[in-house]
Amino acid sequence: MSTGRLNIDLDAIAENWRALDQMSEQGVQTAAVVKADAYGLGLGKVARALAAAGARRFFVAVAEEGAALREALGPGPEISVFSGHMAGDTDMIYDLDLVPMLNSVEQLTRHFQALPRHPFGVQLDSGMNRLGMEPAEWAAAAPIILAQNPRLIMSHLACADEPDNEMNLTQLASFLDMTEGCGVPRSLAATGGILLGTDYHFDLTRPGIGLYGGLPYEGAHSVVALELPIIQVREIAAGESVGYGQGFIADHKMRVATVSGGYADGLFRAISNRAMLFHQDVPCPILGRVSMDMIGVDISHLTTNPQFLSILGEHQSIDDLASTADTIGYEVLCGLGQRYQRHYIRRTNPGIEGGQK
Repeated sequence: MSTGRLNIDLDAIAENWRALDQMSEQGVQTAAVVKADAYGLGLGKVARALAAAGARRFFVAVAEEGAALREALGPGPEISVFSGHMAGDTDMIYDLDLVPMLNSVEQLTRHFQALPRHPFGVQLDSGMNRLGMEPAEWAAAAPIILAQNPRLIMSHLACADEPDNEMNLTQLASFLDMTEGCGVPRSLAATGGILLGTDYHFDLTRPGIGLYGGLPYEGAHSVVALELPIIQVREIAAGESVGYGQGFIADHKMRVATVSGGYADGLFRAISNRAMLFHQDVPCPILGRVSMDMIGVDISHLTTNPQFLSILGEHQSIDDLASTADTIGYEVLCGLGQRYQRHYIRRTNPGIEGGQK
């Protein structure tokens, strides 16, 4: 095969969910965020593994993702939509029993007029200035909204991956000020918020990146491994170059492997001449520019020509690679291309197991 092999460990995702679930107290529900095709790893298979682990509430970014998730999970699990009730979403929300997180007076009006008895939640802006009703809007509309029995009131932390950032306490105080005594289940914490401690957990947590092995959850099980096949090996002499624009020029004789993978597969050009691939535990530097479909790699120091090299796995995590590219693990995951052969690992019984606290 000439495409990379992406191994996705569904058991590790389930274990990460269980571990994050156990960080909150009895009675706090742990949902699962599976937006963006489960962070690029395959919505259907990932969501079913999380449901088998015990997850009963899921969050997606847009209603279209909710439709795909409902098809994968069937009736039963609650599916909430961060973007709320957008124009054109009404039929999907009603037919597929989605729960929009309403973000504005405009969305509240649309939802109450189109689906007056349909479940909904509310998102509040506690300081991130991205989505949600601002404090003054909420204060004016809260009596009307609370009379309609929302399923959840939520907000989102801007700096939860920085435990010492004062913004966390500021947002916590704002959220408490807006919601204390409301009588409605509340949610503030995603993965980073869970790690900040129980003050941030409220009634429901919403782990995302931590499920998939990424920071800030340092204790997460690794979820992905990516191997790239070697298409061709050649020797180059001192003064010869590798790849577009003579991005690397050799100063001695070298053995160069051309591997199948590039920026079309989510391997950023920013890792050109910077990142490593691995043969077993031996690092092999990238030579020259990452192109659309191919990368040059130095294997001069290997005693044999391997069939493939690893770019994600035991020796290089998504956050390691992200650091080299000056980005974050989220972007590495979400960018993993569709050309890879995807292999899903299940070592345990795929039936329903585990459960909420």
